[in-house]
Amino acid sequence: MPQTTANGIRLTYEIHGPEDGEPLLLICGLGMQMIRWPEGFLDTLTARGFRVIAMDNRDVGLSQWFDEAGVPDLQAIAAERQAGRWPEAPYYLSDMAADCAGLLDALGIEAAHIMGMSMGGMIAQLVACDHRAKALSLTSIMSTTSEPGLPPGTPAALEALSKPRPHPDDDLETFLALSVAASRAIGSPAYPAPEDEIHARALADARRAWRPQGFARQYAAIMASPGRAAKLAALDLPATVIHGVQDPLVRFEGGKATAEAIPGCELVAIDGMGHDLPAELYERIAEAIAAVASRARAAA
Repeated sequence: MPQTTANGIRLTYEIHGPEDGEPLLLICGLGMQMIRWPEGFLDTLTARGFRVIAMDNRDVGLSQWFDEAGVPDLQAIAAERQAGRWPEAPYYLSDMAADCAGLLDALGIEAAHIMGMSMGGMIAQLVACDHRAKALSLTSIMSTTSEPGLPPGTPAALEALSKPRPHPDDDLETFLALSVAASRAIGSPAYPAPEDEIHARALADARRAWRPQGFARQYAAIMASPGRAAKLAALDLPATVIHGVQDPLVRFEGGKATAEAIPGCELVAIDGMGHDLPAELYERIAEAIAAVASRARAAA
């Protein structure tokens, strides 16, 4: 896969769709490699004329790793936040947003539609806020403003997110069982993923890049970064928030708060959707992204 230097680090990326299509940058969630964007979902986007740029965020996949920073003490970071202090972290969401803007620059793309999922939604929000000239529109999926007072994920979902898994080469049976359990804990209740698909995705991730330390550093970046409501309130671009009503990890209230913070933002609430991208919803989500891109063209 192609690589480039952006924001002073090495990033791995891939481009799909027509060369003359409107650029659409997809930003992955916590610990998520770009191979997790389902091929069928990418097809629905390229079919609408988008030139889709997918990337591995820093510290996962084949982009630059930050192992020299060590493994952060997440409990200590949480304690600092509870005490009202801003903790230090190896890097922050703002650094990851600068990576995204830098990638567009490295690719010679003046501006793109920006879409992120979960942590990627947080990063996408910061691309739009801190690098406004790079964003044609914003789509934030299953994400949040990260402001205090919003409800946390359910205990089962948070446990599924943080529970360590063995490498499949060490204990394949446990690795697959925990992968299925995590998918069921955070996934869409109305659209459960087939077990064989969960196995295939989890194995592909592990075989490509096993990065538990990178996951922890990204988690620290989320925990140590401030909320974004004030920045979002100053945004002046077309925006859409897409959120599953039954999301147990980043609760629907987080998506609702994001939409309410951004002037003129549309909220697409999807009943039966949790914290994943079911195949049954590819068309609906792609249509919402196409609609906000159309609003951006009209505004231009």
